[in-house]
Amino acid sequence: MTETSGTGSEVKELPFHYYRDVNRIFTSTALVGLFLLAACNTGSHPPRIGSAAPEFTIPDGTRSISLNQFRGKPVVLNFWATWCPPCIQEMPSLVQLQKQLGDKVTILAVSEDDDDNAYKQFVKDHNVDLLTVRDTKRSNELYGTFKFPETFVIDGNGKIVRKFIGAQEWTSPEIVEYLKKL
Repeated sequence: MTETSGTGSEVKELPFHYYRDVNRIFTSTALVGLFLLAACNTGSHPPRIGSAAPEFTIPDGTRSISLNQFRGKPVVLNFWATWCPPCIQEMPSLVQLQKQLGDKVTILAVSEDDDDNAYKQFVKDHNVDLLTVRDTKRSNELYGTFKFPETFVIDGNGKIVRKFIGAQEWTSPEIVEYLKKL
């Protein structure tokens, strides 16, 4: 390989070891970068379809709700907030689904609201007639949620079998039939 000086009149050869050293530095830097990326990813991972649903307990005033208390029947675990328009949009269909399926399925709507008054007012104003709890411990982080609403369907054995991101029409025939078969 040749290199010219600024005047263009002088040409000199770069020694082979220069390229070998540059290659070693580049390779070392790339390996360190990959190692650091892998190290960042060694924390808890969001659960995947087919894996056990992370357990949690949420104290809410005078009661405490634990996911494991619903073992034995399907759970529709919905993470939502009062300030979230898609959450507001889907809440009536969750309420209807609970009425339609009765005790065959538990719908647990976990509010991520910081404001207790806003949460309570929403539940009252929208006639939310299903099991709902306000979570100040952020159990949604166990599930790796990144957008509200996010909903996980958990079978009677405690395994995640489906995940929905965004508002759903919960009373659609496909969803109702799916839940009935669990």
